[in-house]
Amino acid sequence: MTFSIVGRDPDTGDLGVATATAGPFVGWLVPHGLPGMGVVATQAMTNPYLAVDLLQGLGETPIEQALEAALERDAERERRQIIAVDRMGRTVGWTGSKCEGFAGHLPGDGVAVAGNILAGEAVLHSMLAAYSRPADLGTRLLAALTAGAEAGGDRRGTGSAALKVYGREAYPLLDLRVDDSEAPLAELETLLTRATSGSYAEFLAAVTRRAR
Repeated sequence: MTFSIVGRDPDTGDLGVATATAGPFVGWLVPHGLPGMGVVATQAMTNPYLAVDLLQGLGETPIEQALEAALERDAERERRQIIAVDRMGRTVGWTGSKCEGFAGHLPGDGVAVAGNILAGEAVLHSMLAAYSRPADLGTRLLAALTAGAEAGGDRRGTGSAALKVYGREAYPLLDLRVDDSEAPLAELETLLTRATSGSYAEFLAAVTRRAR
């Protein structure tokens, strides 16, 4: 019931995840991240612990093995869908055989997209194409969600959306969500603009950053 994207900015090393769904509160359980390690979208019959276990595993194993270990712990993995990208830009994905169609995932260069209950595979291709256009990471992630929705998105419509970006700090550089709306992507765009320009962006730039 969700379409999502994870990506790494090759210029900054920042990691981001964005997601949208027909229902409310998609930012609650679907997007996850660990600064300096990776970001994950876990969806379909959502199991947040797939993301938690994968991210914890990145400290000890490559991302492919971290995903395999997380899936092995989940007896209902055929009902799950997950995509992830690590700090090196390596991506993984899983779409269980019991995810409601259209369901699938696609990898790109430092990016991956996934969705279920979609209008069709064109949703995923549109997301990758939109993400490839030059811009900052948050803008590219939102562009991908918007393109996915315009290509049909979740075939039931879009009711909530969320976007997170992680950099070198222990907290997210961006953490935006629209929990229940008739136009969540438009509202998310407004939030992104407010967070990245104007007086509040100046405040964010002054937030304490840890010396490296």
